Amino acid sequence: MPELPEVETVRRGLEPVMLGSRFEHVETRRRDLRFALPRRFATRLVGCEVAALHRRGKYLIAALSSGEALISHLGMSGRFTAEARSSIRPGSFFHANAGDPRHDHVVFDLKTPDGRDVRVTYNDPRRFGFMDLVDHARLEESRHFKGMGPEPLSNEFTAETLNAALAGKSTSIKAALLDQRVVAGVGNIYACEALFRARISPRRRAASVAGARGRRLHTAIVDVLRDAIEAGGSSLRDFADAEGGLGYFQHRFEVYAREGEDCGTCGGTIRRLVQAGRSTFYCSGCQR
Repeated sequence: MPELPEVETVRRGLEPVMLGSRFEHVETRRRDLRFALPRRFATRLVGCEVAALHRRGKYLIAALSSGEALISHLGMSGRFTAEARSSIRPGSFFHANAGDPRHDHVVFDLKTPDGRDVRVTYNDPRRFGFMDLVDHARLEESRHFKGMGPEPLSNEFTAETLNAALAGKSTSIKAALLDQRVVAGVGNIYACEALFRARISPRRRAASVAGARGRRLHTAIVDVLRDAIEAGGSSLRDFADAEGGLGYFQHRFEVYAREGEDCGTCGGTIRRLVQAGRSTFYCSGCQR
């Protein structure tokens, strides 16, 4: 499932074409994705302009001129692509849709501020993604974000807030990092990578990750997410950005999906264990 860096990569790819644009026509080719589409979905979007395009955790959020927010979650295989529908100037935003058209479930036709016609298509073979419309002013109170932890790349996420969130938790530190109430947007891949960078065993009890360990982990989470965003995310299975391109951070994985390979730090062997039904990759020599 795409994590924070993948979603941020998609947001940055869509922003040049969606920001300030107006929804001219919306086509829903089925009534549901993972969940049913909101009531009067197309009608509520047509005529609205996109005032802002931002991200919260693993969600894309388009703030609309109507006061509502279009929330999108990519699920396991969802992707947005944009295609110019009229003549464009050299250097203008143009990215062809590379997905299988049989899985194009929602199509947005927009008019950009400079008068171009652009089509943004949501393609999702597995249909684990979903969309919703909520009151933007009450976004943090919605079922999607209520209780969600701080954004790891924001000023609100500090070593102190991380230590406070972990205090008293008897779960493993790996499980705690997957809890979106602790920190938003971190999933299996980047939890593994951050724990390796911080030299912390994924088995360690979350409450014991405090003090110097907590500070190391905080730094590692921030650094690995920034590095992944810079590299364009990780392309595992179906992930692609809004340009149809693939990310490259998977070529920098130090432990994830490297079971049986040598650790680049100590020369030991990367191991795998299953925690809460998810594969955890780690180096027993480096991580304590």
